[in-house]
This record gives sequence, C-alpha cells and structure tokens, in this order.
Amino acid sequence: MKEEIAVAIDDLTVAYNYKPVLWDIDLTIPKGVLMAIVGPNGAGKSTLIKAILGIIKPIAGSVTIFGKPYKNQRKLVAYVPQKGSVDWDFPTTALDVVLMGTYGSLGWIKRPGKTEKKAALEALEKVGMLPFKSRQISQLSGGQQQRIFLARALVQNAEIYFMDEPFQGVDATTEKAIINILKILRKAGKTVIVVHHDLQTVPEYFDWVTFLNVKKIATGPVSAIFNNENLIKTYGINYQVSVLE
Repeated sequence: MKEEIAVAIDDLTVAYNYKPVLWDIDLTIPKGVLMAIVGPNGAGKSTLIKAILGIIKPIAGSVTIFGKPYKNQRKLVAYVPQKGSVDWDFPTTALDVVLMGTYGSLGWIKRPGKTEKKAALEALEKVGMLPFKSRQISQLSGGQQQRIFLARALVQNAEIYFMDEPFQGVDATTEKAIINILKILRKAGKTVIVVHHDLQTVPEYFDWVTFLNVKKIATGPVSAIFNNENLIKTYGINYQVSVLE
C-alpha cells in the first residue's frame, strides 16, 4: 500500500533581507508520524513551519497539504505558535481562547454555540485545565498557558498539528502531559510536527525526525537517522554528541 503524504515541500527557499534562512528544502512528511524538527539556533526551524502555513512568503518553492495548497486545506491544519509570540495580557479567559479554535469551521460571523462550547470544555479537560476555564490567561503560569493553546489546537480536530517549541518554559508535569496527548493524536492517525530543542528526549518522544540547518540535513525514522553522523552534520564538528553515547 502506498504511503500517504501529509506534507510535501518542494525546492522551498526563504530569505530575510536577501540572506537565505531556508535553502532549497525538499521534504515529504508521511501521514501519521510524530515528527521533531531539530537544529541549532538560527537553523530556520520556526521559519519552516511559518512558510508551510503561508505566514511567511517564500522566494521560491511550493508546499502542499495532502496534495493541495495550504489555502485549500486550512481546516485540516492546527497551529500552536511559540509562547513568546502571543500577547498574554489580552483580556480573555482560558475558555474563550479555546473557543477561538472553532472559528475555522464556523467562520468569523457565526458565534460558537452549545456544540462548540462542549468541544472546548472537553479539550480543556484533556489538557487538565477545566478548573481554570474562567481564569484570565494573564493569570496562568507558563505551563498552563501552553496547555490552553494545545486545547485550542485540539478543538479544531485537525489532521495535521504544527507546534513551535511546545515544551519551552514548561514544567516537567506539563511536558509529560503534552507529549502524552501528542502520542494519542499520532495513535489516532493524525500527523504532528514539532519544533524541538531537547535532543535527549527525541528518541523517547518522537518516531520521525528532520535535521535542519538552513538546508535539510536528513529526515526519516528516528531509529534510522538519529545518530552521531547527522548530529555532527547539523550542529557542527565541535558539537558534544552525547545523546547516543
């Protein structure tokens, strides 16, 4: 049976002020994997996700989601941005943030109703945040805020989830809760793509990995390509590759 491709990237190049941040990226991501994107600071990891989602316009190349342009497949995709890119002082409750995840299917004119509220409450329960549904997001801890944004993604019931450093600045309990949910999504046949910086946890958390440093270094199953050779190619010869030692 032919493997179904969730995301296909062809000759993608992105530049800021004429300096390439991503260069000639060819990448196919199979449906149903839990994939880490790893690489040093400035490697273009977040930029890659933003280019896939059309947030950043590439200077060359194309991206398809299940064989079609992203603009035709928006309802199949959920995105959890970096925590630092969100205005946490905006006066809104945890429940309201999660309800925002239903707007993609409702449209911006129609208001969320009982069905959407029920789905939002269920998503909050899944991430352990139901008791905080009425709390202002500015009053939540960093880990709690990240769980709220995960719940907002879950309520979309997407096929592909993009997450930009979801474990950044969270406590160990929250990290464990998040990875358990991501593994449940993968088990349900969803595709989950995560910008990740902790190399030590890659073999435990993920089944697929892409090494990136402006160019794609390698991509494939963790068991096959998460090795010292690719770590050195990605991070440099002086990188302390103690991950698999």
